[in-house]
Amino acid sequence: MKKLFLSGLSLLLALTATTGIAQNPIIQTKYTADPAPMVYNDTVFLYTTHDEDDAEGFKMLDWLLYTSTDMVNWTDHGTVASLKSFEWVKRDNGAWAEQVIERNGKFYMYCPIHGNGIGVLVADSPYGPFKDPLNKPLVWQKEHWDDIDPTVFIDDDGQAYMYWGNPNVYYVKLNEDMISYSGDIVKLSERPKHYQEGPWTYKRNGHYYMAFASTCCPEGIGYAMSNTPTGPWETKGYIMRPTEKSRGNHPGIIDYKGNSYVFGLNYDLLRRETPEHRERRSVSVAKMTYNPDGTINEVPYWSETKLEQIGSFNPYRKVQAVTMAWGYGLKTEQSANNKMYLTHIDNNEYLCVRGVDFGAKGAKKFIVNAACDSMEGLIEIRLDGADGPLVGTVKVKPTGSSDKYELMSCPIKGAKQIHDLYLCFKGKKANDLFKLDYWEFK
Repeated sequence: MKKLFLSGLSLLLALTATTGIAQNPIIQTKYTADPAPMVYNDTVFLYTTHDEDDAEGFKMLDWLLYTSTDMVNWTDHGTVASLKSFEWVKRDNGAWAEQVIERNGKFYMYCPIHGNGIGVLVADSPYGPFKDPLNKPLVWQKEHWDDIDPTVFIDDDGQAYMYWGNPNVYYVKLNEDMISYSGDIVKLSERPKHYQEGPWTYKRNGHYYMAFASTCCPEGIGYAMSNTPTGPWETKGYIMRPTEKSRGNHPGIIDYKGNSYVFGLNYDLLRRETPEHRERRSVSVAKMTYNPDGTINEVPYWSETKLEQIGSFNPYRKVQAVTMAWGYGLKTEQSANNKMYLTHIDNNEYLCVRGVDFGAKGAKKFIVNAACDSMEGLIEIRLDGADGPLVGTVKVKPTGSSDKYELMSCPIKGAKQIHDLYLCFKGKKANDLFKLDYWEFK
């Protein structure tokens, strides 16, 4: 059904594109949900859950990672953990909303396995590999199924807290090792007003915040504030009001390069293909602002927000082809050694990279590492739209196999200063023209 919408969608995006502005949802090559952003080493690490392409209800097997340094162009790093990361888990579904946090140079991923409690994985790098240090759940209250959606933060005094729960809210005090806790599991005697699930706790300028999926149904994003990390929590209102435009939600909030951002989810990509409901969700992000008293100004629905790029994108380096601001219709593939490739490239599809700075002198050459099994295809390099100025065309010649990659290139003329870059794919056959590894300008 995707193909029925693609030509009209391409035209719409070409007409409405604005240089350096993000388009929501920010990930289009997979269905993603439950965003858990983390800022580390000047980079946003966005961990998400993953709704399978054929999901009817919740079909969630693994956790994904995307990174960005400008908030509009995102690089796909594929699966960083899955249900198979936990040997004690026998379920074949239920990889629900996770969060990753860094402490003392290690990275801790708190993962709910629906019906099996909350586990924890540890890595020496935010990219993984993540390993299970306990070989058992960190938390599992077997008398109910409330143990979902963990969120963790470390207070200024070094005490770490993990909160979670639907429909109730629980917390524990984590030990410094981050894989054990002291004291009992505490259930909040009074949960925040309109709380549903998906808590996200953090501290900012002396205020403690708990954002959450709010009201049902549909769900918005609500928030409560407190003077202590253990409450009581006073509900202040909505970060994003419930709307019939979406069904569910799940917040993730960060400060990054002088701005505050709220991440959430919607069904906007699914709605491009069908009006029927499926659990195939997509992550979006919007800028968020605070009042002097710490309360949060309400954010409009994702499609009504405008998210500007931070800085510009450097094209004079090897850029993974799975890096993009927009690539609806395309897919990504992860090899056995975790290398990522751009795949399912069909005739008349394209990807967009926002705010590319070609400099005053401009680019002279474009190089791409591509694999093509049988029939030659083309990559048109265009600026500011899928039908924008053509500055070069690469012939992607057959390499003998869809897994055999070779370098191909073309001269570039007219690519100077800052523009949105469009790589437009053409071929005589309709589907699977070729695969891409990386590209770069010279």
